[in-house]
Parts: sequence; structure tokens; C-alpha cells
Amino acid sequence: MTRAPTARARATQARAGVVDEPTAALELRGLRKSFGAKAAVDGVDLTVPGGSFFGLVGPNGAGKTTTLSMATGLLRPDAGTARVHGLDVWSDPFAAKRIIGNLADGVELFDRLTGEQLIVYTGLLFGLDRATVASRASDLLDLLDLTSSAGSPVSDYSAGMRKKIGLAAALVHSPRLLVLDEPFESVDPVSAANIRDILAGFARSGGTVVVSSHSMDLVQRMCDHVAIVAAGRVLAAGTIDEVRGEGTLEDRFLQLVGGRRHDEGPEWLRGS
Repeated sequence: MTRAPTARARATQARAGVVDEPTAALELRGLRKSFGAKAAVDGVDLTVPGGSFFGLVGPNGAGKTTTLSMATGLLRPDAGTARVHGLDVWSDPFAAKRIIGNLADGVELFDRLTGEQLIVYTGLLFGLDRATVASRASDLLDLLDLTSSAGSPVSDYSAGMRKKIGLAAALVHSPRLLVLDEPFESVDPVSAANIRDILAGFARSGGTVVVSSHSMDLVQRMCDHVAIVAAGRVLAAGTIDEVRGEGTLEDRFLQLVGGRRHDEGPEWLRGS
């Protein structure tokens, strides 16, 4: 599958005078979604460059999951558009979803299947032949250290193992865009490091990764682009260096989002 140049490759091209800019991997324009009287997403505009490793950060209730659900075709927006490599997610959903790998937060897996069956089933849904999907399933189970659990029902998996088998299912069809909502939640440090290596390799090969996370340090170390969202709006977006400025990403996040309290709590919490 042909993938867009990485963010680093595009920078090299620009210095050499090459100005052929690839189609954005993900382009959101005017996305809105309300639940009753509450606006969960309030006019989000966001462009994710092809080949980038893009972090989406925000406080709880910021609208990250709702935004990603609309971007990947899981939740219909009240207004606005979402395009994946130029394909409209809502007017051309089959073509758009074929190039998306999605690990959504809160979406139930088919947990009566074994881990291996889940990967194979997902690959078959994307049109892979049985020989190809069986080979890829074996590779992914080994890569994510799940081979010993491949024959166990997903219902028996721990929360961290479910994250990993969900990631395997998102990768099996070799997508161009990988969208991961809190992929490191409940994952042990060793597995998290392995997953970071996998995602970094995916991005270096020209794939695009969008990951939401509450860990500012993780996003700052892992991603080359970031957007800070709060109250359903994008407060800042760009390269990591552009967004964080002279400080850390956490400093910039707290400056934009606010809400930091500098007290030690009531006296009864501070011991005798």
C-alpha cells in the first residue's frame, strides 16, 4: 500500500524545494455534536498531516472521544465534515473506513471469540484472503506478546490485554490512518514501550497515527504534532514545538485549559 511521506520526509523535501504537499490524512471542518443541551464538540477544525504522529490531549469531558468517533464514522455529527485522505467519512463511508484502523474507547469487542479469531474475523471483514489474514494474525500476536493467549476467549483477557488485541485488530488490514483512543490505558510499562515502538515504526513507514492521551509527557516524547482541546474546541494545534513554546507541553496545557489549584487541601488531609 502506498503511504504518504512522513513529516520528517516532507521537511527534507521542503528544504530541497519540493512543494508537492500530500493530501491531509485527516481533515475535520466545523464538527459539532450535542447531547441534549450540552455541546460536546463545538465547531472543531483540525488538519492531521499525512505521515505524522499526532497527539490529541485534553481534560476529561473535553470532547476527544466524541471528536474521534465522528472522525472515524462511529458517530454522526450534527454538522461539519470529516475527510480521510480526501474521502468523506459520511458520504463515502465504505471507502473511507477501509483505510482507517480504529481502536475506539468504550466500544465492546466480540469477546466470545478467541484473540486469534478476533483478528482473523476483522481481517476477513476488510476483504483479506484467509492465508494472508492468518499470517498477519500470527505476526501481530507475536508482536504484541499475545501468542500464549491466542486461543483464550477475549472475555478472559485483562483490560491491558484487551487494549492490545484491539490494536492488533486495528492493524491487521494495514490501514493508512490509525486512530487510537487512550491506547495505553491499563497497559503495563513493558507492553506500552513495545506499542510505542510499533506505532513509531508505522509512522516512519508513511502511515499516520492519531492518539488521544492524558499523559502530556508521553505525547511530548512520542508525537511530532499535537492539538489541545477543551470544552469541545481546539485551543492550539501544530507541531509539538509550536504548541509548547518555550516550556513543556504540560505547562502550555495548564496555561490554556486552566483549573490548576495550588492548595494542599483541607487540614484534616495533611496528617496530625
